[in-house]
Amino acid sequence: MNQMTIAPLLDIQDLTVRFRGLVAVDHVSFQVEAGTVHGLIGPNGAGKTTCFNLISGLIPPTSGSAVLAGVALDGLPSWKRTRAGLSRTFQNIRMFQEMTVRENVMTGMQARLQASVPEILSRTGRFRPEEVAAKTRAEELLEFVGLTASADRRAGDLPYGDQRRLEIARALASEPKLLLLDEPAAGMNPAETQDLVGLLNRLKQGGLTLLLVEHDMHFVMSLCDRITVLNFGRKIAEGSPREIRENPAVIEAYLGAKTAERLKDGAA
Repeated sequence: MNQMTIAPLLDIQDLTVRFRGLVAVDHVSFQVEAGTVHGLIGPNGAGKTTCFNLISGLIPPTSGSAVLAGVALDGLPSWKRTRAGLSRTFQNIRMFQEMTVRENVMTGMQARLQASVPEILSRTGRFRPEEVAAKTRAEELLEFVGLTASADRRAGDLPYGDQRRLEIARALASEPKLLLLDEPAAGMNPAETQDLVGLLNRLKQGGLTLLLVEHDMHFVMSLCDRITVLNFGRKIAEGSPREIRENPAVIEAYLGAKTAERLKDGAA
């Protein structure tokens, strides 16, 4: 009796992009299974963030394909990818500095709103009940990431670690199936990083699928179920955290023997 094959949530096939002759991402293929945390790692310039930009529609691929939950993303603008279930954060925090924390989260719901532009501008029709529902959902997300007390603060006044959590809350506001996190722990101190690990584990336990780029290898190894490694735009390895930290090609190109040994000792 044949077992039914479950399709991956995200299926990347032969993704390639060239910039004036430079191949930044070179026929990269990988799959992200639903309900998992998948890491995308490699040295600086390996093509990780470029890969994210291709998946999220910020730049077009030269060739290749991306399918999310059965929906072909090829040619779709970013907002349609959001409606298909894709959301992301950025290596450099992007937020509306002058808006309140609550308002920033509400902006993440834009792709899900049904009100027309005239209704939003005049604050009539469907906009009023949607606004109430959006505020309620924003409060729930702020409670989830631990920012309830800061809801009415100017977003630009938040400490760095709280800004990172706010960016995640805003990304969650679009109700994604897949959340892309571009170096979420960058610039965080050890306590903030540990809090972030707890937050992302809670997202995973809630059923959300995560694809992340990160240079903190202890962070990656403690969170990820599977890891894809890039170098010079090409995939050089893929596997479980244990397989990756023991892979000779990964050790040579990225981790180095000392780091690999420390990661091994930390997992023991």
